[in-house]
Amino acid sequence: MTTHGPVMPIWSCGGCDLPWPCPTRKRELRAEYADAPVSLALYLGSYLVQAAEDMPCMPAGALHHRFLGWTREADRSTPAVQQPWPPKRDQDERHQAL
Repeated sequence: MTTHGPVMPIWSCGGCDLPWPCPTRKRELRAEYADAPVSLALYLGSYLVQAAEDMPCMPAGALHHRFLGWTREADRSTPAVQQPWPPKRDQDERHQAL
C-alpha cells in the first residue's frame, strides 16, 4: 500500500505534498498497470472527474495533462498512427490486380 495517495479536495500527495499524482505515484502506477494501459487511463480518468469537481477554477487542459497526459509519455514505442489506411500496395501487387 502506497503512502502517496491523494489528499482531497486539494489533490496533493499524502506522502510528499506534491501535486497528485506525484512522480513517485506515477512510477508506482506505471509498474502496477504495465500490461493494462487502458485500465490505468480509466482509473485516472475517474480521479480527473473528481478533481475537476473539487477544483473548478483549474483549466481542463492542465487537469488532463496532470492526470492523463503523462500516461502516454511513457509509451513512445507505439505510435499513435501505426499504419496508413488504406495500406499502400507495392507495384507488383498493383500489376497483378490489373
